[in-house]
Amino acid sequence: MADSFDDYHKWEQHLTEVKLPKWDELPKFDLYMDQVVAYVNDTLGPLDVDSVTPAMINNYVKHNIILAPVKKKYQVMQVADILLIGLLKPTYSMDTIRQGMDQVTASLFPKRAYDTFIDLMLTGLQGKLSTDSATNLNDQMMKIAVNAILDKMKSEKLLALTKEIVKPKPVEQK
Repeated sequence: MADSFDDYHKWEQHLTEVKLPKWDELPKFDLYMDQVVAYVNDTLGPLDVDSVTPAMINNYVKHNIILAPVKKKYQVMQVADILLIGLLKPTYSMDTIRQGMDQVTASLFPKRAYDTFIDLMLTGLQGKLSTDSATNLNDQMMKIAVNAILDKMKSEKLLALTKEIVKPKPVEQK
């Protein structure tokens, strides 16, 4: 049991080392679908979130969750949106994600909104995020979203580690 707890702490330490790109660190040139998929999956891979596929991105475009590519090329705004969706999708519905992104960018430029969210996510990965210091509703919403993402990741990791120790018995039908 102690070994598993050590594994959990090692995993938490691993999270503190994860790097997520700020807006100015995103690719400066337009990307084709396969490049977007590779970039997003490489970026989010250390967080063990589900991979993004071309079919998923096509669905995001089809359902107006992200803007359509221009001449089959995705721009910075779309790459940023796909990164955010990749982080938020395990915790929130696509409608909630799009509404949240629209709400935040209604009062902040997309670059600033994205960078603020990434800063909060990195602070959360460091284990230093507090919801007490929010100064407005958008900041509070983003902090709660980051905490929800992290809480889900942590609870799934803990569940996986405890399953390795004790296999649950199936519930018997009577």
